[in-house]
Amino acid sequence: MVLGAGFSSYQARIINLPVQYRLPVIYSNPGYVPAGGLMSYAADLVEPFRRAPTYVDKIFKGMKPADLPVEQPTKFELVINLKTAKQIGLTIPPSVLARAEKVIK
Repeated sequence: MVLGAGFSSYQARIINLPVQYRLPVIYSNPGYVPAGGLMSYAADLVEPFRRAPTYVDKIFKGMKPADLPVEQPTKFELVINLKTAKQIGLTIPPSVLARAEKVIK
C-alpha cells in the first residue's frame, strides 16, 4: 500500500515510536499495518475506483459534473496486526478480531 508522499519517508518512525513506548495506535491508512502498525480502520481505498466509471458514464451521457452527488465511503476495513499487539502486550478481544477484514499474524 502506498503511503502519502509527505509521510512515507517517516513511516518506520511513525510505526516504531508507539511500539517502543507500548502505545496502541489506530492508523487511518491501512498501509501502516503490514509494516508493523497495530491496526487501522479506514474507508476501503479501492471502492471509489470501482464506482468512478459510473460517474464517467453519466458525464458522457450529458450530466454536468456539478449535478452529480458527492458520495461518502460506504465500506470500511478493519486491519489488525497481532504480532504488534503481542509486542506491546495488548490482547485483542475475539469479538474485535471477528470483525476484522484482515488479521496479520
